[in-house]
Amino acid sequence: MDLQEWIDKGYEIIVDFGPKFIGAIAIWIIGSWVIKSLIKGIRKAMEKRDYDESLKKFLLNLLGWILKIVLIIVVLGTVGVETTSFAAILAAAGLAIGLALQGSLGNFAGGVLLMIFKPMKVGDLVEAQGELGVVKEIEIFTTKLTGLSNREIIIPNGALSNGNIINYTTEGTRRVDLVFGVGYDSDIKTTKEVLKKVLTSHPKVLKDPAPAVTVMELADSSINFAVRPWCNTADYWDVYFDVTEQTKEALDAAGIEIPYPHQVEIQKQG
Repeated sequence: MDLQEWIDKGYEIIVDFGPKFIGAIAIWIIGSWVIKSLIKGIRKAMEKRDYDESLKKFLLNLLGWILKIVLIIVVLGTVGVETTSFAAILAAAGLAIGLALQGSLGNFAGGVLLMIFKPMKVGDLVEAQGELGVVKEIEIFTTKLTGLSNREIIIPNGALSNGNIINYTTEGTRRVDLVFGVGYDSDIKTTKEVLKKVLTSHPKVLKDPAPAVTVMELADSSINFAVRPWCNTADYWDVYFDVTEQTKEALDAAGIEIPYPHQVEIQKQG
């Protein structure tokens, strides 16, 4: 093949494929600009909605890669590359990966829901999946709690988002539910005055809502009083332990009989 033939062949290639390559380059440049602008707009919208930073980065990166893959397929199709089989391979690979990571994808979806709807945030005291603790970190796949005995509790987000979540911090205050029993010979009015004095004298018991002391039931061997002080969430255990101890001391000092063995029942907060 002489020089003229090489020139003619090159000219044919340029004529046949030149416009396609130019079009592909134009599509790549315009498509990249559109993707960049779209990601920027979505980022601003997420910032206005106060999305979690880790969720925002993950979703933006995921969306960016998906759009770039679509753009690459479009560019390859523009230059004449058969993309039908390529798209089928991607779809099959995506299906296989989805089935293999079914549990992880469920946890990922749960993490997205938790970060969008925010039923809890870092620092909240919550009860979920049979565990009670302070939220330490909300990640894409799992949520970490710090238990009351300083245990680290890791809960998959899939189960967490599909189950009940009790958030003790949201309202800012909690009611401490206690029950104290006294003997049948005890005067009800005097007993209530003693119990109310314990509550009103405690610095961490709130004045509003006002603490309540009521006769709860006439049990077999005692008159049981429901004692209901309110406190800030952070002071719950201080109030619980202090009121229990000080009530025993106050009843003893007032000469009010406490049936033996003395029982203090802690009811779950409703």
